[in-house]
This record gives sequence, C-alpha cells and structure tokens, in this order.
Amino acid sequence: MWTAAEKAVLRRLRTPEKIQAFLDEELAYHHAETCYSPRLVLRHRRAHCMEGAMLAAAALRFHGDPPLIIDLTAVRDDDHVLAVFRRQGRWGAIAKSNYSGLRSRTPVYRNLRELALSYFEDYYNLRGEKTLRGYASRPVNLARFDALPWTTREEDPWEVPEYLTAIAHTPLFPELTRRYHMDARLLEAGKVGQASGA
Repeated sequence: MWTAAEKAVLRRLRTPEKIQAFLDEELAYHHAETCYSPRLVLRHRRAHCMEGAMLAAAALRFHGDPPLIIDLTAVRDDDHVLAVFRRQGRWGAIAKSNYSGLRSRTPVYRNLRELALSYFEDYYNLRGEKTLRGYASRPVNLARFDALPWTTREEDPWEVPEYLTAIAHTPLFPELTRRYHMDARLLEAGKVGQASGA
C-alpha cells in the first residue's frame, strides 16, 4: 500500500509530461547496480533507467493506465528500459536517462517498432557508436509482479529486470553489420544535463 506522502507525489504526476518532468528535475541520476522499487526511488530521490521506468509505470497506473514497460537492446552497450503508454491509439514513452535523447517520446508512434526506432540516432556508447539493435516487441505489464509487491517493496525487485532479459526480443536490423558513429555535435548535445558521479 502507498503511504499518504507517496500518494501525494503520485497525485501530482497526472500526465506523462508531468511524470517525465519529475524524473528529469526531481530525481538525481542513480549511478549504481541496484533495482529500487518505486517506493525506494521516492524515498532516495534517485533513479537509473530501470528504476525510472518502474516509477513512471506506477504513476501511470495510479491514474488509470496499465503499468507497461519495454526493454531496448544494444550491442557493446547497456539495455534501456522505457515506460510506455497509449493516447488515441498511438504509443509514447517516459524514461530516465543520463543522455537527453533517450528520455521521453510524444505519443505519435503507430506501433512499438516505430517507437523503438525513434531512439536509434541518440542511442550510443562511450565511443560514440550507435548501438541500438532490438526491442521487446510486447510490452510487459508490471501487474504480473504485484505479488512481490514491485511498487512498494523494501528490497530491490530484481525479478523485473531478470524477466526482461529472459523474454523474446525483436531485432531491428538483423542484416546490419556496419558500425555507425555519432556526429560530434549530436554527441555533445546528448550530454546536455548529464550527471556525473558514482
């Protein structure tokens, strides 16, 4: 069960835009090998992409949407997790990232493939190589983890990311063998607002 203080925060996050602003402006980027539940994120005021996606999914659910997330996969890089939602039949996303181009998406995408492809130009590793290669083509409804409970658990709900790594993913570019690199200006633009630290 949510506490009164947690409910007060969640009530403010009435729209995907408000949720994204909260992730960007009120939560520090979490440089850690953790998987905080939404309760722990709200308590510690920090999150990385997995933790931010779970909090965003919890906030969406609080206001009547299903708590959906998808996983984006990469080569020579980390995966990225998004909370996804639909408006007027189109998909959008909310995300926490240390790179500006990997955050939210306006709900204009006809399907999850289009949504995933929209991240390609901004998804890169520290060598500036564009690394996005696939996505979980079916969103994961976090309601399946309610018994944990994933929203308010005091221990990290590692079952969620473990499930994400075990499900089928769809390759975006099965024929792609060439490596593509970022333009220097786009590389710098992606670092706007980047948090350093451990």
